[in-house]
Amino acid sequence: MVQQYQSPVRVYKHPFELIMAAYVRRFPNCPLIPIFVDSEVVKEEHSDDGATVFIERRCKVEADAPRLFKRMAGVDYLYFIHKNTLDRRERALHIEVVNETFSNRVIVHEICNYTVHPENEEWTCFEQTASLDIKSFFGFENAAEKLAMKQYANSIKKGKEIIEYYLKELEDEGVTHVPRWSPPQAPPPTARLQLPLTSAPSIAIPVPTAKETPTASPTDLPAGSPDDKLDADYIRRYLGDLTPLQESCLIRLRQWLQETHKGKIPKDQHVLRFLRARDFNLEKAREILCQSLSWRKQHQVDFLLDSWERPQLLHDYYTGGWHHHDRDGCPLYILRLGQMDTKGLVRALGEESLLRQVLSINEEGLRRCEENTRVFGRPISCWTCLVDLEGLNMRHLWRPGVKALLRIIEVVEANYPETLGCLLILRAPRVFPVLWTLVSPFIDENTRKKFLVYAANDYQGPGGLVDYIDREVIPDFLGGDCLCEIPEGGMVPKSLYRTAEALESEELRLWTDTIYKTASVFKGAPHELLIEISEPSSVITWDFDVCKGDVIFNIYHSRRAPQPPKRDVQGAHGSIVSPATNNMQLIDRSWILGQDYSMVETALTCKEGESVQGSHVTRWPGFYILQWRFHCSPACSTSSLPRVDDVLASLQVSSHKCKVMFYTEVLGSEDFRGSMTSLESSHSGFSQLSAATTTSSQSQSSSTVSRKTSAVPTPANEDLTLPNGMREVL
Repeated sequence: MVQQYQSPVRVYKHPFELIMAAYVRRFPNCPLIPIFVDSEVVKEEHSDDGATVFIERRCKVEADAPRLFKRMAGVDYLYFIHKNTLDRRERALHIEVVNETFSNRVIVHEICNYTVHPENEEWTCFEQTASLDIKSFFGFENAAEKLAMKQYANSIKKGKEIIEYYLKELEDEGVTHVPRWSPPQAPPPTARLQLPLTSAPSIAIPVPTAKETPTASPTDLPAGSPDDKLDADYIRRYLGDLTPLQESCLIRLRQWLQETHKGKIPKDQHVLRFLRARDFNLEKAREILCQSLSWRKQHQVDFLLDSWERPQLLHDYYTGGWHHHDRDGCPLYILRLGQMDTKGLVRALGEESLLRQVLSINEEGLRRCEENTRVFGRPISCWTCLVDLEGLNMRHLWRPGVKALLRIIEVVEANYPETLGCLLILRAPRVFPVLWTLVSPFIDENTRKKFLVYAANDYQGPGGLVDYIDREVIPDFLGGDCLCEIPEGGMVPKSLYRTAEALESEELRLWTDTIYKTASVFKGAPHELLIEISEPSSVITWDFDVCKGDVIFNIYHSRRAPQPPKRDVQGAHGSIVSPATNNMQLIDRSWILGQDYSMVETALTCKEGESVQGSHVTRWPGFYILQWRFHCSPACSTSSLPRVDDVLASLQVSSHKCKVMFYTEVLGSEDFRGSMTSLESSHSGFSQLSAATTTSSQSQSSSTVSRKTSAVPTPANEDLTLPNGMREVL
């Protein structure tokens, strides 16, 4: 198995030339890396103008391995080939390292790059990738891989320290600036010192009288490249302290999502939670994360905070709410479970409403964590939950209620891992062990470790509630002075109970009444959607999934409305509707393409399972028709467009049916910012778009789809950069 490492982008707030002056001092050996014994130059080449320098070194490294490995390998030292390519004109250094020792058994390949910061030319970026493939190592391949990666991770930590060490050394010698390289034909006015990469400079470099004014430093460091790469300072500021291998797992999983995932890319904080939940096992974290992303889209969880209106019963009888924060700045949620009539809520609202309530709490928690991260200036990725069990009795063990609780726990555990920092259970009665026995097997072991249980008034003493919550925010019902506005609950009137049939109907409505619509596409009977545009340069945006079969997506324009007249501007337009289906056709078969209507975009073939997002900037007013057509082989295609009456027989054939789930929106050009509400919700835990955006090449019309990321093009007159992983949380 190949072990891989990918570093974040590390930023030095120093010019490239000064960083190079510090870098060359690492050779021929470095006291900060004791295992780096020596190095010798085996090849050196310079371009005619001196702009490019290539140096190849043979580096000697002590084998930092257990004695058994050394004896088996028969070596005390390892040799590596170290190739440097310095481009002074472009201000870039490319480093490539491969192993010479055991090259037939082990393949080590490392690539490093020093480049100028894209937004501040007085800063320098460093990025590093490496791979290790042990093909044969005396039967100890797995152990050798783990040992090698551990040693490699330890050396990575010292990388930035070494550069900063030599920068301090240069500063002590009076070297604070190195002039930029210029061609020999036009030497700079101040004396210039060429810095060879073979050895450290022997004299101090004087500070010139005139120094270029650096560009304004951005308040927060950008990612550093159009590939949406993570910045090391951003990771530390918004994600916390991670080991080099943990950083690598996060970056590699993000890259995999951007390259292969068919849908929206989650925020870095959420990706990190899934990695932590699986101890940074990349494969396991990727599996559960993809399952959760599919679940979120299927149930439209991204829109929950905006679209779901809590029933009044929940306002009156659900005894939970947010209340300040704990000592660490984590949002605090209080649930007075003992005062809640769980049976009454289940009988009056059903499981689905309660599940939605809990999901909305989790979504709100994600948002509050981001807000507190900005307020407190440190990463806050989880919240604290305080559960008051005073009043808990056997009625809370009502079997349907426990069943609903177990289902809620299962959904939350699968889709919100590592969001709970601590769960404080206060005033636990004697019946609590019975409830705990029922629910604990469904709670992840790592989550169970975060539970703290206090019986009676034990929480009031040392080691109790005050260790987690400041005294001034302890709720009044727990003996504090802070007024808590959480409802006191009470018994739900039995007159509000609903029958099983009514609850089932309500639950079905909850999950089907979303902004996304579904449509059937039959062979010979496409599904068409009409949008009327009155203002040119309006932007039609779309987001659709091909749930079944393959379809061809087209956009047409007509100056006259299809007949019969439409019932709506957008949505259910009545032209011809297939019987017993949600299929709709608008283009009359007597219409002639190029005369009665025209195609405004190139047809797009979409495969089953693909997620497609895009936009079209309208050029003319009139009627635009979005069409999803059944995709078949050329032999099956036909130039004419048969109507529903001609294809009733084919409707019964499952192989001739496709299904799409879609959402469209029309935005004014002044409101279009390269995203749409179907892809981004300000209250969603997932609001990051991939940086793989496309700018329109046409002045009036553009259309792009993305099967791998949720990227949307911007109009040509928009001078806009979509937010990347770091900008999204600022």
